[in-house]
Parts: sequence; C-alpha cells; structure tokens
Amino acid sequence: MENNKEDKKYMRQAITLAKKAAARGDVPIGCVIVYEGKVIARGYNKRNADKMALAHAEILAIKKASKVIGDWRLEDCTMYVTLEPCQMCAGAIVQARIPKVVIGCMNPKAGCAGSIINLLDMKQFNHQVETVRGVMEEECSALMKEFFAWLRESKKN
Repeated sequence: MENNKEDKKYMRQAITLAKKAAARGDVPIGCVIVYEGKVIARGYNKRNADKMALAHAEILAIKKASKVIGDWRLEDCTMYVTLEPCQMCAGAIVQARIPKVVIGCMNPKAGCAGSIINLLDMKQFNHQVETVRGVMEEECSALMKEFFAWLRESKKN
C-alpha cells in the first residue's frame, strides 16, 4: 500500500506518543488529531498509569480536540492512531463525527475497525468513517511485538 507523505508525517508523531506509553509501562498506542493541517490534540495509552479503563489514546485525544474546537463534533478532523481502535474507541470516533481515521496496524484480537467488526463503517449508524489502514504498519506492529516480548520477559523475573 502506498502511503502519502502527510499520513506518514502524522503517524510518526503518533508513534512517538506510543513510545511514551511504552516507557511508562502501558501498551504502546499513540494518537494525534489533525485539523486544518495542524495537530490539535495528542493522546497515548494511559490505562495502567491512570488505573482507568477509559484512558485510551483515542479517547484522550478526542477529549483534547473537542476542547480546542469548542464542540463535540470533530467533523473536519483526521485521526491518526498506531493500533486499530477497540469497540469503545471506534464508538467514540463515530460519536465525535470524525470523518477519517488513519490506522498503523490492525488488531486481530480486539480491533473494531475491520478486524473483528467494523464499527466505523456500519450503514445502520448515522455516521460512517473513511478508514486508511497500514500506514507505517511495520513500525507500529514492531512496537507492539517488542512491548509484549518485554512484558513476558519481565514477568519471568
């Protein structure tokens, strides 16, 4: 898949955020939201750090973007996220009316943007989301593999 330069530029920023999550002991997932060519919100997974199931990268970024825009509707924004969104995050993306999501790697065990189900493109909902998959997929996938290898190793000791 040929990715455009802009997608790679913003996915690199999401990867940097994912690395922050990993450094804090959280699953390495990073997210940026872009509006009018500018990053307006960033988020990275903080579930373990915050001891909160809702502290996913996408949820945190949506919350920040809504404050910047001054509305819950993020109709002119694009989200870049390193890992395919789960059911909660996919639902929040639909609810926030985000028109486009760019995904690094897919999540066959919990992904809800095409792996298990595609909540972003259900005609039954009043909003569907354009999805671009596989942007910097190898880098995003490697982050996940390295983190879980480290986690397994640390549990042995």
